Amino acid sequence: MDTNPLISVIVPIYMIDRYIGICIESIINQTYKNLEIILVDDGGKDRCPEICDLYKKKDARIKVIHKPNGGLVSARKAGLQQSNGEYISYVDGDDWIGAGFIEGLYTAARISNADMVCAGFTRDLFTKSVSFTNSFSSGIYEGEKLKELWKNMISYGSYYRPGISTYVWNKLFKREVLLDVQSRVDARISIGEDGGVTYPALLRCRTVAVIDNVAYHYRQREDSMLKQNTGYADEAQKLLYLYNYMMHWAEKTIPEYDIKRQVTDYILSIALIRSGGRLPHDDFSTFDPSYYGKNVIIYSAGTFGQQLVKRFEESKHCNVVAWIDDDYWEYRRCCLDVDPVQSITSVSYDYILIATVDSTIAENIIRRLLDFGVIREKILTITVPDDKEDLLKHFLDVSSIRLEEAKRKREVTSHA
Repeated sequence: MDTNPLISVIVPIYMIDRYIGICIESIINQTYKNLEIILVDDGGKDRCPEICDLYKKKDARIKVIHKPNGGLVSARKAGLQQSNGEYISYVDGDDWIGAGFIEGLYTAARISNADMVCAGFTRDLFTKSVSFTNSFSSGIYEGEKLKELWKNMISYGSYYRPGISTYVWNKLFKREVLLDVQSRVDARISIGEDGGVTYPALLRCRTVAVIDNVAYHYRQREDSMLKQNTGYADEAQKLLYLYNYMMHWAEKTIPEYDIKRQVTDYILSIALIRSGGRLPHDDFSTFDPSYYGKNVIIYSAGTFGQQLVKRFEESKHCNVVAWIDDDYWEYRRCCLDVDPVQSITSVSYDYILIATVDSTIAENIIRRLLDFGVIREKILTITVPDDKEDLLKHFLDVSSIRLEEAKRKREVTSHA
């Protein structure tokens, strides 16, 4: 009989029949065997329900929940309610985990008696894989050391980088730490929902283990790389749900840990990324406005870069002469007109705008651009004012944003 504690692995599943088999196989084949594998079919219309039922016949550890579509938060809640494990882990249905991933998490928990284990992850983008670890170094955090982690777990150092990664899927939770936290999350939240679980759970821990295990493989799919070209107002509404939920939690925390400030940093960073750093009425730009009317290059084709290019197309504040990214080939596969970084040597421009909120990443990019002979004064990175709370209010003012977007749409239609 297996004397290791039962670990429940919850897998939310929706319209991913192309990937779900690889995910389930990776869990079945874990070296840690005492698992309860809970597949939550969130009302998908593809073959996922059939695939889940097939695997249930193949492995007695698998439990399948079929439910109407309710979103990721709803699916995770449903899985947790049906779980029996002493520890809980999540795996998203389009991702996969290395054979020793769960055993590595449990070993860290057992050695340190941690209430929560926080690992790194590997991002798989087509044929390219890149590994990431937490800003906090690996080790055991308890007592005064844990308090320092709490003070920087959401926002670490200069703007903006999390101390502990937001995601729930590269972590192992003791059941009693997670149960109430996950159950309380507003099911309407669909942006940043992991933060509404990870950080409240961390604050309930007595001991936290941070490890550099990167055997969780986050699959960045083609459809997730391409961001919707809808207006920012819908994004702002989703962020408002997250803001209201997390601020309600933050107001109940000990002021020493500065949680309200950290939450503001976190949500503002998402707002800047999702909006391209601009509001529809153009009274704020996250970059020095010296680029107005100039020829610019956008560095980064991620969400921030895509939204920034879209806003410039709408506002005509400048002329985008090139769009560059180290992963340009992958973005070209998604039909985005992105070029390699070295192409800047043959382009005439006034400024290069680095589309990232992470100052560490921005500094690395700056060094690379300098190696290409770019003049430092021509490189612009984001500038965030000290009064972040006031700025965030503007980015969450859904009614005003909707009005401005409707006004702009009418103007574009009238000139068509």
